Amino acid sequence: MPTLILLPDVIYSQVDFDPVRIRNSNQMEGRRTETEISGTPYWTGRFSAEKLTTREAALFDAFAMDALDGDVIAGYDAHRPRPIAYQGSQPLSGVKAGGGAFNGDAVLQSIGDSRTITVSGLPAGFQLSRGDYVEIRKSVLKRSLHLIRADAVANAGGIVTLSIRFGLDLQNFTLPCTAHFEKAACIMEIDAGSYSLPKSWPNYTASFSLTEVFPA
Repeated sequence: MPTLILLPDVIYSQVDFDPVRIRNSNQMEGRRTETEISGTPYWTGRFSAEKLTTREAALFDAFAMDALDGDVIAGYDAHRPRPIAYQGSQPLSGVKAGGGAFNGDAVLQSIGDSRTITVSGLPAGFQLSRGDYVEIRKSVLKRSLHLIRADAVANAGGIVTLSIRFGLDLQNFTLPCTAHFEKAACIMEIDAGSYSLPKSWPNYTASFSLTEVFPA
């Protein structure tokens, strides 16, 4: 089983974090278009960090060594690590509606269908916006990352129903599962040949790309 590692904790100057949906369209006679969608959607990411100190550059070299040796990465959108309503440099915090500290972790309470889920264990009035991320986690290495399709607010009991895309894989994600809103991530591998960190004084620039994998 591969080891899970984290992205280096630095400020990234550029992040491209996008879902990929395999589709083919063919133009037919009579103004008809046939579109075929196949496979499981997955995420890709491209990251760049500039003006790194020597210490930060060393962190990237250690990260790349582990990643290129087979470790997998909890990859997330480093420019939007938490819901839009709570953007800033501080991690999510607060008190759950039912009591206890809140750090962005919650519970997947129910699954309506592949695109509708209900989450509990949130603070009352917790705000989620169209385009926010939610991670559904079955185990450490089995995670599913989704975008929220419509604004939603947790009720007084800390429960919210969310519309998500792409649909949740109901064969692999059955209750119990957890839901995560702080650095919502999927499991990724570094793309071969993508890592670059030229040693140039006085600052360094690191870049690499990642692709989602399904190790478990």
